[in-house]
Amino acid sequence: MNFPWPEGRSAAAAFTFDVDAESCVLAHDPSASSRMSLMSHQAYGPRVGVPRILRLLRRQEVKATFFVPGFTADTYPDVVRAIVDDGHEVAHHGYLHEPMRGIDAATEAEYLDRGLEALQRVGVQPVGYRAPWWEMNWHTPDLLIERGFRYDSSLLDGDTPYRLGGHGAAGDLVEIPVDWSLDDWEQYAFYPGWTGSGVIESPKKVHEMWLLEAEAQHAEGGCFVLTNHPFISGRPSRSAALERLIADVRALDGVWVATLGEIAAHAAGVLTEVRHIERVEVPEKYAPRPAG
Repeated sequence: MNFPWPEGRSAAAAFTFDVDAESCVLAHDPSASSRMSLMSHQAYGPRVGVPRILRLLRRQEVKATFFVPGFTADTYPDVVRAIVDDGHEVAHHGYLHEPMRGIDAATEAEYLDRGLEALQRVGVQPVGYRAPWWEMNWHTPDLLIERGFRYDSSLLDGDTPYRLGGHGAAGDLVEIPVDWSLDDWEQYAFYPGWTGSGVIESPKKVHEMWLLEAEAQHAEGGCFVLTNHPFISGRPSRSAALERLIADVRALDGVWVATLGEIAAHAAGVLTEVRHIERVEVPEKYAPRPAG
């Protein structure tokens, strides 16, 4: 792919964590707050998972990016401060991990501003954003550019960063693509009556799958971006497998392990082309017609 990584590096890797806690449940069903066991399942992330992940990152001498919904910051401010105190990046992930699909720009702007205000209350001014459920709208880039964000990590159309322009706002963002195969949700997430298929994978299998992708990205000069959730991958055997993976990725020759903020800053300085992605429309003559 010939991406110009810094200082002769051959590829990049970033380890990211979405600290959703209770927010991703409550956004879809506020009445779920009555389910004590389900709430405890989510609270495991900030209460146990994040401290365990911070310890393993210290051992591996790796800095990561933590995407924090505003509701998490309001509910667990000391957890966010601990992440910052360890030198990691904190980025924006909505306020209540709101469903984003098809919402209008005014509503999305409200969610963005509410999340920004919550992070600012704990001393964080984020430069990065990840849409809840990676669900970007066509107006999202403009909203992010207008608020001074420098990068997004929600789209799935590349193996390396690129500059993404809006459809009206002056300026652009760096987009750092992601992929569902590199998300622990698909591998481990399960709670009766809420999410998952009931199949919970072995950490050994997950480690193998993710390492194969990291090795392939390394061979092609790409950018390996892993997404984990502390309430999922903060569990003991999964975090142990994650630590082995981080060590394996660090051992790849020439790989640059960095935060998404660092990768975005580098990409903004070396890329000149700005990509404007246009909405794909079905020609009217081929559009599905209502039944009957």
